[in-house]
Amino acid sequence: MTILHLALAGDWTAAVRAGEYRVSTLGRTLAQEGYIHACADLEQLRGVAGRYYGQVAEPLVVLAIDEQRLECPVVLEVPAGAGEAFPHIYGPLPVSAVVEVTPFTP
Repeated sequence: MTILHLALAGDWTAAVRAGEYRVSTLGRTLAQEGYIHACADLEQLRGVAGRYYGQVAEPLVVLAIDEQRLECPVVLEVPAGAGEAFPHIYGPLPVSAVVEVTPFTP
């Protein structure tokens, strides 16, 4: 299954150099949050973008992630106040698990 993550283009560029991605969400790291936020589909991703990334000036990219290439668990969880489950990646995201990177325009 493919899941999606919205990333700052600069964070993704840094991850490519490092070999893994460790940003949970806008302004929060994997170490701070405990997991990397992801979306099950483009509809969820657009909702997240509208709620949290509307004022971001830096270019954004969508990371398409092949769950089978991850070396850590992905857990579907319903965040507090949300009415739907989101996939959470409980570990670093290897660059090799990202099968497509697409520019995102809200």
